[in-house]
Amino acid sequence: MGSKIHLVTDRNGLPLSLGVSGANMHDSQGLEPLIRGIPPTRSRRGPRRRRPAKLHADKGYDYDHLRQWLRSRGIRHRIARKGVESSTRLGRHRWVVERTVSWLAGCRRLHRRYERKPEHFLAFVGIAALRICFLRLMC
Repeated sequence: MGSKIHLVTDRNGLPLSLGVSGANMHDSQGLEPLIRGIPPTRSRRGPRRRRPAKLHADKGYDYDHLRQWLRSRGIRHRIARKGVESSTRLGRHRWVVERTVSWLAGCRRLHRRYERKPEHFLAFVGIAALRICFLRLMC
């Protein structure tokens, strides 16, 4: 019973949206629910922002329907294309997400899924993300 943790972070590595799926589910199928799950943020001036301005993603999200969906929502995307460009150019943006995933991996409970229900596992992932936010904002 394997599972994947899907994660959207801001530029500083703070988790904005979390998701859990089966290990056999492709990454691209989890993008739309994650983007919809980002809560509105308060800005210093003007109304609340309801969506991110830009999205960086690796080659696992290189599909035309995802690019079109992001464009329709007004989100600029930077997705590496399969067979055209290397993903090394995305490395300077992608390492922030990888660092946050390694912070999540520091929680022993998330290494192996002990819970039968995905809701319980998602709750533990949420607690770990809350811990990351607390430690990151307090230091």
